[in-house]
Amino acid sequence: MSSPARDVPQIRLDNALLLFDEFVHATVKHPDAATLRGLERRFAERLQIQPSYWSQIKARSRQIGERLARQFEVLTHKPPGWMDQPHGEFDAPRGAVDEPPHDTPQDDDERFIVGLVLTYYRRHPQRARTRLLDLLGEVLAPAPPAAPPAGSAPRPAGKEGKAAPPVEDDSTLWSRSRAGVAPLKQKK
Repeated sequence: MSSPARDVPQIRLDNALLLFDEFVHATVKHPDAATLRGLERRFAERLQIQPSYWSQIKARSRQIGERLARQFEVLTHKPPGWMDQPHGEFDAPRGAVDEPPHDTPQDDDERFIVGLVLTYYRRHPQRARTRLLDLLGEVLAPAPPAAPPAGSAPRPAGKEGKAAPPVEDDSTLWSRSRAGVAPLKQKK
C-alpha cells in the first residue's frame, strides 16, 4: 500500500481536472476543440496562474504544491483542504470505476480530435463526409484474405485437447463491426 503523502499529488491533480470539468460545464454546453483551448486559458486566469503553467500541471511535469492547492480552493470557493481529498469520479480506487462509454472522448487528445472533426464537418459537410469515409475506409476496410499455403497443417488444438476457436476472416469481422453503425443521412 502506498503512503498518503505519495497519493496527495495525484489527488490534487485529479481534483484540479475535476475543477476544470466543472468550469467547462458551467461555461459552455458543447465545447469544440477551439473553445476548449480558450477555456483552458480562461480557467488558468481564474486560478491566477499562467496558461503554460496549467498545461504543465495537466502534463504532470509540475505538481500542485501546498500553496497552490490553497489558492485553487480559495479562487474556486471550495473549503480548505478540499484539494487534498478525493472527490467525484476519482473517489473509487483506480480500476474499480465502471468503464466509461466507449463512444465519448476519454482525454484531452480525443476531445481535440473529435472537436477538430466536428468543426471540419460543420464547415464543409459534404467534403468532410467524403474525405473521412475514404480515410476510415482505408484504415478499417479488410484486406483481402490470404489463402493458406498449399499443404498447410491443420490448426493446432487448444488447451485440454479441444479444438481452437475458429478465426474470423477479415470480411466477417468488418461486416460485424459495420452492423452497429447507422448510415450518414443526406443533407437536404
